[in-house]
Amino acid sequence: MIPADRLGPVIASTPGMDRLVAIDRARAGAEKLWAGTVTIAPDARTGAHHHGPLESVIYVVSGRARMRWGDHLEYTAEAGPGDFIHVPPYVPHQEINASPHEPLHCVLVRSDGEAVVVNLDITPIEPPTTVTWTDPNHPAP
Repeated sequence: MIPADRLGPVIASTPGMDRLVAIDRARAGAEKLWAGTVTIAPDARTGAHHHGPLESVIYVVSGRARMRWGDHLEYTAEAGPGDFIHVPPYVPHQEINASPHEPLHCVLVRSDGEAVVVNLDITPIEPPTTVTWTDPNHPAP
């Protein structure tokens, strides 16, 4: 068991996205899983990327998630609290907090303990944004 107050920071992170790891090789000896959480600031989004051979599952705890996917990010869907999103291997996608006012809280699970992120040179329909993360642990500059 990994208590909520024992989640570890993820070193490589996207601006506006606060990822915490619960289960991986180093923390729990997991051989084929990575699990953690992400809190995404209002209006924050990633650039186009995929996770190589890994499968991912995203569970929306609170907020509104928008996912774009496809070779040109031409498909879109939104998910709310209680919804699951499956991201197959090698699928180009972009993760977006659909709300301009509320943070998005999700649980992430990937099919390997190693992080794989392949950034893609695709002009996304919704360009990535840089959002300064501010909260009690990340004060405003």
